[in-house]
Amino acid sequence: MPRVSIASAKSHFSELIAKASYAQERFIITRRNKPVAALVSLEDLQAIEQHEERKGLASVVKKWEGFEEVSESLENLSQLRQSGGAGRTYWC
Repeated sequence: MPRVSIASAKSHFSELIAKASYAQERFIITRRNKPVAALVSLEDLQAIEQHEERKGLASVVKKWEGFEEVSESLENLSQLRQSGGAGRTYWC
């Protein structure tokens, strides 16, 4: 992932935004060669937020007593996603 100083990011802001939006490029913004932020597309941000939501919901379900069935279903769903959908059961 390309690193861009804050000064360079300020002077090329429109260009970086266009690359992040349309070319799906990601940039690490640095201050004194230390990473301080990232510039990503809106789609990438939404994917990150969805991942955090799923992760949060899964952790809550595991804490509820008597909800082993839900927890097992989430684990099965996770395994199904990792296998690319192979072994899906279709209900009629």
